[in-house]
Amino acid sequence: MRTSIATVSLSGSLTEKLTAASRAGFDGVEIFENDLLASPLTPEEIRARCEDLGLTIDLYQPMRDIEAVPEEEFARNLRRARHKFELMRRLGADTVLVCSSVSPLGIDDDALAAEQLSRLADLARDSGVRVAYEALAWGRHVSTYDHAWRIVETAGHSALGTCLDSFHILSRGSDPKGIADIPGEKIFFLQLADAPLLAMDVLQWSRHYRCFPGQGGFDVAGLVQHVLSTGYDGPLSLEVFNDVFRQAEAGPTAVDARRSLLVLQEEVGVAAPPAPVVPTGVAFAELVTPDAEPVQALLRALGFARTARHRSKPVHLWQQGEARLLVNTGPAVRRDGTQLAAIGLEFPDPPAAARRAEALLAPVLPRRRALEDAPLDAVAAPDGTELFFCATDRPELPNWRADFEETGDAEQIAGVTRIDHLALVQPWHHFDEATLFHSSVLGLRAQESVDVADPYGLMRSRAVTNDDAGIRIALSVGAAPTDDTVHAQHIALATDDVVAAARRFVEAGGRLLPIPANYYDDLAARFEFADGELETYRELGILYDRDAHGEFRHCYTRTVGRVFFELVQRDGYRGYGAQNAPVRLAAQHIVKGLTGG
Repeated sequence: MRTSIATVSLSGSLTEKLTAASRAGFDGVEIFENDLLASPLTPEEIRARCEDLGLTIDLYQPMRDIEAVPEEEFARNLRRARHKFELMRRLGADTVLVCSSVSPLGIDDDALAAEQLSRLADLARDSGVRVAYEALAWGRHVSTYDHAWRIVETAGHSALGTCLDSFHILSRGSDPKGIADIPGEKIFFLQLADAPLLAMDVLQWSRHYRCFPGQGGFDVAGLVQHVLSTGYDGPLSLEVFNDVFRQAEAGPTAVDARRSLLVLQEEVGVAAPPAPVVPTGVAFAELVTPDAEPVQALLRALGFARTARHRSKPVHLWQQGEARLLVNTGPAVRRDGTQLAAIGLEFPDPPAAARRAEALLAPVLPRRRALEDAPLDAVAAPDGTELFFCATDRPELPNWRADFEETGDAEQIAGVTRIDHLALVQPWHHFDEATLFHSSVLGLRAQESVDVADPYGLMRSRAVTNDDAGIRIALSVGAAPTDDTVHAQHIALATDDVVAAARRFVEAGGRLLPIPANYYDDLAARFEFADGELETYRELGILYDRDAHGEFRHCYTRTVGRVFFELVQRDGYRGYGAQNAPVRLAAQHIVKGLTGG
């Protein structure tokens, strides 16, 4: 199906918005009136620009407070409409959006609304324009799609149809099944938006928190299926009002928007990109650093051994159990210290996973490699982390391990078995995009979003995982965009005995994050522990939580650059210790204040 996007969904000037929409692969745009009014281009120049970019202008919007008003007011509305229809002729747009009235002059009279909309449609038809009437969720007298359709049906005018908007329908809890009773030819336009499920005024919800399909809590796909059942053959168009999108760069937002429609079309069965290939685990995590010594000292204290080196690059493999870490000290290292730059993910079919990524607008990254290096494909996540498609120890497929030669160092045993999860802090404007990316491109399942209290605000976090939790990635947005403390990434290492692992770490010279005594006093009130157990946790800085499935014990190392490690012991527990996150964040702020970094 054709895809379109409202210019209000993107940031920047109208020219920048049109360019971003075209480059992302959209077929058309809705021109939002404010964007046109603020543009130095004439309507003819805007039309020509769209033609040059391969874009159609599918809708001009909005016309407000038109119908069911006193006659003298309606006469002024018709005068306004004549000017708008002439403007649309110059733009080359043939459909206008008319929103249900919110005017205090509005009269609760469906017959009057139908009669006046019919007269508006007469004028529109003479100008070669169609009128798409939409029920605003906060409309004064018309606020539901079925009510708007009854008025359109009563008017019975060929140039008058309805516009369906998923936000206005789903935010009110309306049942979209009734859409199937509307003739497809009378649905002149379909606007789509998702939104998180919030308890707030619907107008504020609409203006600030809409997001792209797949990023919120609405069943947008179910609504679209009802629309398609009518025979509707117009575009799928996005109309998203979102404070973050308005400030983010237009290009990446447009790509994110188009990806959401590609996934939506897959869900409703009108497109078939390559099927998802879900990763089964973590092959490796790669740290880049300008100073290897602090990182190496930390890894040795954790019980890792340097077991191999890359044949042609300054990259070393550190391993313990099935936990594998690469330390890269090459010239491409970023200037702001040690950080988690890449993750190798195990896939049952890496080439198929790469094809899926390409189809969903995540192109394979160009890489410099020696002729003998394994030809691994990688894509960039929204935060810039490189994600490699791996198949470790699969002789029929390229194996990244073949690029490394053994150093002869014995693997140390300190109780770490594997990587439990990875935590990636997202740029503030990429949180929703990251969720959609990991769920659609990688086929991971997104869990509920969690807000965590930080001393300087709130941190949002949302985990994505496969069905057996063989891979877990926690995506978060820090409370303070410029604060490296809350922007630190971390690698959680699984162990069967966190107390023993923590003791060995400390005895080897490692420093764990100190936890305030008040935390343990509260822990004693919340849970019962065996004799001496809580004292051990207090001594080592081990935190504790419990859910319906089991127990969780975990502790943290100090931060090196932008990375710290977590030792975790899961005994049936399924979460990530969100209850303890505020204490961890506060402790990290305190340590940073004491050390100056």
